[in-house]
Amino acid sequence: MHISEGILPFSWAAIWYAVAAPFVALGVRRLNILGRDDLSLKPLVGLLAAVVFIISCMPIPVPTAGTCSHPCGTGLSAVLVGPLVSVLIASVALLIQALFLAHGGLSTLGANILSMGIVGSFAGWGVYRAIRRMGGGVALAGFIAGVAADWSTYAATALVLALGIRGDAPLIPLFTKVALAFLPTQLPLGILEGVITAGMLKLLYNKRPDLLVKMKVITERELPSNG
Repeated sequence: MHISEGILPFSWAAIWYAVAAPFVALGVRRLNILGRDDLSLKPLVGLLAAVVFIISCMPIPVPTAGTCSHPCGTGLSAVLVGPLVSVLIASVALLIQALFLAHGGLSTLGANILSMGIVGSFAGWGVYRAIRRMGGGVALAGFIAGVAADWSTYAATALVLALGIRGDAPLIPLFTKVALAFLPTQLPLGILEGVITAGMLKLLYNKRPDLLVKMKVITERELPSNG
């Protein structure tokens, strides 16, 4: 998510930094804890960070919303390494994009982390877990998780933008207007992200199911050799 520099008033930008900071700190803590038990985790997180960076680095401008649409990748990272580490991954990707690619801004970094990192990661992770508990397969759960992560990111972005720019205007009509501005691009992009997430999980399931077991994405009973 790349809300442009200067779009949000300073007060709102500061609020979103304050909201995002604890999640980033918890992500660092979680990564360090997991890394002590598994030395291969940090290289995997680095690879996922590169994937999220690339996926989220294909912006489609939405001039009416003051930002842009693009896939996010946080649904995949949240499913594989958990939502807190996924927040950290998204934060790194967004920071690099803001510094070197002019995608988003430093003043709006907290808001971008909130929508793409926090909301997207927790939505994708929660939906994946819920679908799996209901008996859904890896691919189906991955698809819905990818869609949920993407669409929830843009719902959060619409709310952040509406809160920041509304002035004395009513919140709900402005939120609706901003959300609708995203629909032409984000509706198909969300479905595309679902396909990407499902495809990546299915590929790992076919080629390296042991990794999915280690990351608690599937159980040992679901290994192909046991099926």
